[in-house]
Amino acid sequence: MNLTPAEIVAELDRYIVGQDKAKRAVAIALRNRWRRQNLPPELRDEVAPKNIIMIGPTGVGKTEIARRLARLAQAPFIKVEASKYTEVGYVGRDVESMIRELTELGVNMVKAEMMAAVQDKAEQHAEDRLLDLLLPRRTAEPFSSESLEQVTPGAPTDATRDKLRAQLRAGRLDDRMVEMETRQQTLPMVEVFSGQGMEEMGINLRDMLSNLMPARTKQRRLRVAEARKLLVQEEAQKLVDMEDVVAQAVRRVENSGIVFLDELDKIAGREGGHGPDVSREGVQRDLLPIVEGSSVTTKYGIVRTDHILFIAAGAFHVAKPADLIPELQGRFPIRVELDPLTREDFIRILTEPKNALIRQYVELLGTEQVTLRFTPDAVEAVAEIGMQVNAATENIGARRLYTIMEKMLEGVSFDAPDMPGKDVTVDAAYVHERLADIIRDQDLSRYIL
Repeated sequence: MNLTPAEIVAELDRYIVGQDKAKRAVAIALRNRWRRQNLPPELRDEVAPKNIIMIGPTGVGKTEIARRLARLAQAPFIKVEASKYTEVGYVGRDVESMIRELTELGVNMVKAEMMAAVQDKAEQHAEDRLLDLLLPRRTAEPFSSESLEQVTPGAPTDATRDKLRAQLRAGRLDDRMVEMETRQQTLPMVEVFSGQGMEEMGINLRDMLSNLMPARTKQRRLRVAEARKLLVQEEAQKLVDMEDVVAQAVRRVENSGIVFLDELDKIAGREGGHGPDVSREGVQRDLLPIVEGSSVTTKYGIVRTDHILFIAAGAFHVAKPADLIPELQGRFPIRVELDPLTREDFIRILTEPKNALIRQYVELLGTEQVTLRFTPDAVEAVAEIGMQVNAATENIGARRLYTIMEKMLEGVSFDAPDMPGKDVTVDAAYVHERLADIIRDQDLSRYIL
């Protein structure tokens, strides 16, 4: 992936409205990864990723920017909340678990890519196995001069197989039943107790037992279409070298992985916790070696975090980035403040992105043969109501538009199966009619919108 920063920003613009400063910052960070890969080996390991802190209220696009960036980079990506981790010694999750989860995602990603690469070959093998189930191969006949003269060994079977193969590819045998053996892994129940490190211990114990316990087979009667899917998957797994998968996945995680660390402001602060209160500074100190660069033990081996990109985010209404411990501040050299959304931003969010909310509802109802149309004044009315409710209750940014649209179109969504061929036009009057009572009653809007 060698997109230029301008091309990365252009791709992000297709899904995210505004926030140009944040887009530029992540685009540079992503491009720096490509630049690092082209450095001489002796310098490559010395270049550390420029981690980012995105500062802004909820619903302005922080998570979406990080998620879209990971998709562009085709990189393993995980979103975690800093507030769910606890200081060593307390009941809860340890910070190393985020790297274990990221590695698991990387392995699944590489395995899926490799299975897709051998899909054609797997389908051929699965087809042959399916034909064996439909028409078992002829056993070798005892040798005799008579059989040698009158029978061409295998000829009738081959002709029949070719005929069945053509029918199978045409889908004419999909509903026929076949009996096949399926593998079942039987594992004893492993009870995992809550507590520091116990979650990972339970996962590793289950993995160890899965290798020790033999797989059992079970005879099942399946439709040909279902059997074919199972056989293709089974054959694809046979063709994939898991050692190669793990090796590639670990390299990808170490050099391209992205961790989105949300709610960083919730652990900002240097006062120690007492009793049931967990020390926020303690969590920061546990995070520090992961962000700085350390070795984490996973079930796939040692994973180094030196070049994983960390993008942290938080509202920072009360705490400030300066309230983080100095060592952690130094590992996030780039600070970006995201802009609050305006009424014009709401209008653009509803209409412009590739996955615009209005387009989603139009397409969803189109599956019921209901044509949904929005007038420009309807879009403006929805945006205005979104701004009003955010100002009067809790400002949740663009997420407010989801609740408003769902409430406004609730009736059409419910009745759509009984309205094939109907046209529904949503204008400003329609919007105000559906939402007037809720807007007037502020207490009601707190619960519904």
